[in-house]
Amino acid sequence: MARGNQRELSRQKNLKKNQDLNKGKRKDDSLTPAQRKQRDMEIMQMKQKAADEKKSMQQRSS
Repeated sequence: MARGNQRELSRQKNLKKNQDLNKGKRKDDSLTPAQRKQRDMEIMQMKQKAADEKKSMQQRSS
């Protein structure tokens, strides 16, 4: 019985170690830094537009 528990503990420890190794790394999306910057800028503009619309809707209803 103890071996089964040790195997599970070892599995959990290895999973945590692999997650720590991959933390902070980007996926390989094959974009150049300039392309990534452009993509991120467009996403942030969309988010800002949505937030502004939400804010204006709240002000109208108040």
